[in-house]
Formats: sequence, structure tokens, C-alpha cells
Amino acid sequence: MLHPLSSKVAIAGIGATRQGKIPGSTALTLGVEALELAIQDAGLQKSDIDGLLTMPGTTSSEGVLHYLRVGETAGINPSYTGSMFLGGATAGCLIQQAAAAINAGLATTVACVFADTARTGGSRFDFASGWGDSFGIWGMFGAAANAGITAKRHMALYGTTSRQMAEIAVACRYHASLDPTAVMRNPISIEDHQNSPWIVEPFRLLDCCLITDGGIAIIVTSTERAKDLKKPPVYIKGMGQSHTTETISNPEWWYMPHQKKSIENAYEMAGVGPKDIQVAQFYDSFTINIIFWLEHGGFCERGEGGGFVENGRIKLGGELPVNTNGGNLSHSYTQGWLHIVEGVRQVRGESKERQVPNVEHCLVTGRGMTLNTSAALILSKEV
Repeated sequence: MLHPLSSKVAIAGIGATRQGKIPGSTALTLGVEALELAIQDAGLQKSDIDGLLTMPGTTSSEGVLHYLRVGETAGINPSYTGSMFLGGATAGCLIQQAAAAINAGLATTVACVFADTARTGGSRFDFASGWGDSFGIWGMFGAAANAGITAKRHMALYGTTSRQMAEIAVACRYHASLDPTAVMRNPISIEDHQNSPWIVEPFRLLDCCLITDGGIAIIVTSTERAKDLKKPPVYIKGMGQSHTTETISNPEWWYMPHQKKSIENAYEMAGVGPKDIQVAQFYDSFTINIIFWLEHGGFCERGEGGGFVENGRIKLGGELPVNTNGGNLSHSYTQGWLHIVEGVRQVRGESKERQVPNVEHCLVTGRGMTLNTSAALILSKEV
């Protein structure tokens, strides 16, 4: 029996600005530019957009009122609107919110928008970790420190190695080399990774995502309406999210069981499993993320993610191609929004040199607030 929301909504349009270092732009101008590109991609008019959901960038000054400025600048007065910030899980969660609004009759066509100028506007990712008695007093700063704990624990328990994480960096860079819009396109080797400088042990420079400017917009509408638009609809067949408010006080926090739950929720809604997935776009602020997602997604058992990434299994032509545009590690860092855009392109068959053959289902994941929020989508070719 299908879930009541399964396949009732689709992604009808995607838009992405140039990514990288974009002097003279603001988060607001990039977001509106991406929205205009998404509207064109869908073959819609601005007047067709009656829902607007946004994520403020790290350099956006409006905070939770961000949707007001985006709507004003774009010339949209929506029936349904708001802003949300859940870090790298926000894109997936906003799309789920758009789907719920459409199914509830609160809107017909919802634009989800994000943009940032973190590269030229000054990175905001070096804050002290934790809250309350901040971990910063012990020298624990930024997302790399928190993620480093997860990596060290996985390495200690399961023998995961730095060279296995290097396999992920190399695969993502190879995929980015095939995408002319990627920021980092020069191929790298395992040795390049191993010789790159330390950031936070066990992470080297090439284990860490980029910091970039750019804007992305995604338009969600009903299945029926999407069929009449410019591009083939990409059906949102499964959705899931799961979160935790706990931190290091929970002994299982490092393994992020809520991530596993978000994927399981999406699988259940879609009526599919890991064997049905042809390509995956996994949120990758650090290389270790991919290992966790592979285990949480059921592509291998707990502790086996390090071995799974070896021998080209996550590269194009391998068992499960991952992050086919290069992901956060090599394409650009857009808080996970471009993972959804690339998933849409793979399902549509628009990824050119990096296209995976015969894509029926793509799994897209997001993770935010370092280790506390997660979201998953199953994007499908057919209802």
C-alpha cells in the first residue's frame, strides 16, 4: 500500500547560479537569480509561484525574515511561505515541507531557495562547537572537530583508514572533473590526499568540503501539474527526516542513528530499498560522511563502509556511483542543495559525461547542525 504522500509531488524546475568565488554578488541577488533560472527550467511564469520557502545563507542578514526579502526582491507574494535553518539538512526538509503544503492544499507550486556568499563574504564555520558549556574552551572549534570525533571512533572500532577516506576524495574529484560548473576540476591521487596538510586529525585538507558562493532554487508542484510542464517530472517518491537534540553526552551520538532512520523513512514511503538505488548524492562536508551514509542506507553493514569505497565502487561505472558532480568536496559547498539538483539531473538523464545509465531511483541525503539533523529523499523517474 502506497503512503498517502508517495508520488503525489514532483520537482518541476531547478536553477543554479555559477558557484565558487563571485565578487560583487550577495546572497540575496544569487538566490533571486537561481529562482529565475528554476522558473525558466520549469517553463513557468513568476505568477505561477504561490509558495516560497527559503534558507538564509551564513551571510544573509535577515535571519528568519529571509523569506520576506527574497519575496520582495523577486516580486512574489506567496500564499505559503517561511524560512528554516537546519544546516545541510535544510534543503531536504524544505522540500518535504513544500510537499506537505501542496498535499494539504495550501499551495500549488512552491519554490525553495538558498544562496550564500560564504567565500567572499567571510566564512562562518569556525565557531565553537557545542552549546551551554561550550566545547570551545577545550579547543574544539567548527564542524571539522565534531566530525573528526565520528571518524576517529569509526577508525578505532572498525579499522577504517585515512587511505579509504582518500578513495572518497579521489572519486568526488574525478566526478567534478567531468562537470564544467565544478570549482575544483583537477584530478587528484591517493598520494595527493595523503600529502595534503592536516586540518583536524584525522582530516587532511582534501577530506574537507569547499567554501563557496552560489545560489540554488528548486520548484515543487503536484504530480499532475508537473506532467504538463517543460521538463520531465522527477517524482519525490520517498521522504524522510529524523533529528536528535543530544550531543556528546549520548554514547551513540557519534554514529548518528537518526541518519539511518531518515533513510529508512524514505525507503518505506517509496516502497524501495538499497538494491533499487542506481545513484546516490550523499551530503559530504567531510569524506567520512560517505562511509556513514553507505552504512545507514543499507548498502553495507555497520563498520563495512571503509571497505565499500575501495576499488572504484563509488565512482562512475562502479556498484553505486556517489556524488556524481563532485559534491561538497569538489564541486562547491551549497549546504547540500546541489545534491538535490544533481539528483534531478541524473533522473532526467541530463548529466552528460557523468550520467549513470538507466537511473530509476536516486537517493539524496542531507545532514546539518554538525551531527543533529538529517533528511532523505528518493527521487524517481516514474510514479
